[in-house]
Amino acid sequence: MSFGDPNNPYGPPQGGQGQQPNYGYPQQQPQGQPGYGYPQAPPVSAGYGYPAAPTSMPGTVSAARVMLWVIFGLQLVGVALFAISAASVDAAKNDDALKDDAAFQQLADYSSGMLWGLVAFSLVWGVFALVLAIKVGSGGNGLRITTMIFAIITAILGLYPFILVGLVHTVLAILVAVFVGNSNGAAWYKRPRY
Repeated sequence: MSFGDPNNPYGPPQGGQGQQPNYGYPQQQPQGQPGYGYPQAPPVSAGYGYPAAPTSMPGTVSAARVMLWVIFGLQLVGVALFAISAASVDAAKNDDALKDDAAFQQLADYSSGMLWGLVAFSLVWGVFALVLAIKVGSGGNGLRITTMIFAIITAILGLYPFILVGLVHTVLAILVAVFVGNSNGAAWYKRPRY
């Protein structure tokens, strides 16, 4: 066998520009085209064309959780202020020096039961915010809807009866509703739990 024989299987590779590459030798694949064999896989998804569920809490949902904690803290401050004012109004209702004070009489027109009712309502609303803040990590879509309803009612309550002190509540509640209601929030609350 001579080395120049074109049919020699042990000879050097032969081939030029117009010929196919020799069998058994490494080949360069053109860029941009998939290789031989199996076709390219489609992107990984959760099935039915939906994107995969998030594995970590999105930043907007985490921010909503922090805002729920802030609302809880503000509710505790409100409970303390309402309790102090209810106790002081109860103690001062019979004081003769305050009978002529118009500002105190306007506050004293509220019954002490109503003031203590505001204390109880503020406490319950704060506990509700606390429960929602705790459940953000494990809750489902029902908790998402509950959080949005809570935030909307908090925003409305911050506007009407408590306009000056409720402004912070209103802003926080609107942000919570937006952050929980957006697509990242929906993906987080609707993710599968195993």
